[in-house]
Amino acid sequence: MANSFPSATGGRPGQYPRRNLDPFAAIRRNHRIKVPQVRVISPEGKQLGILDTPKAVNLALEVGLDLVEVAPTAQPPVCRIMDFGKYVYEEHKKHSHARTTASKIKEIEFSARIEQHDFLTKLRHAEEFLSHGNKVKLRLKFRGREMAHTEIGFDVIKRSVADLAGMGHPDADPKLIGRNIHVMLTPLPVNKRKPKFSLEEPGAEAEAPPSAV
Repeated sequence: MANSFPSATGGRPGQYPRRNLDPFAAIRRNHRIKVPQVRVISPEGKQLGILDTPKAVNLALEVGLDLVEVAPTAQPPVCRIMDFGKYVYEEHKKHSHARTTASKIKEIEFSARIEQHDFLTKLRHAEEFLSHGNKVKLRLKFRGREMAHTEIGFDVIKRSVADLAGMGHPDADPKLIGRNIHVMLTPLPVNKRKPKFSLEEPGAEAEAPPSAV
């Protein structure tokens, strides 16, 4: 049986209009700005006052730029003369960097009764991740009856955070969620990082450089 739903766009019945996924499509610019007057800001941020919209558009186009509506609800709307293409590129770049940063989360898992050697090894790995600019999630998992003494697990996590304080700071206090304690560490600025651990095992001798032939 044929679909009887009407089409909002005048297309065939049953078809749905495509959503415009461009987040910048709704920003009015140049001749798409229909109000008679706008308040104009120069590319340098200087107030140029209220101008007739056609005059403001021509002013932007004469210098090879765009008149972009930045505050549409103001009376009159506020527009800025800018390179709209460059603005879109910079915004995409900014959001792309944010997504890349979010994907660079490394996880280190502890146990409540972790041996000291394993504890230090995990701290070395966490320090290495932080030194590369990665966020590090510390997670401690309780097993069996260990849940009866969660203070032991919190002590392990707090010692970890304290030992890594020279490389990163916690986003919030450690939290118990289910059978796990979580805390996220964000790396300090490069010029403030002070590594405490070496990636080499204690007592390991450095390899001698190959002799020249």
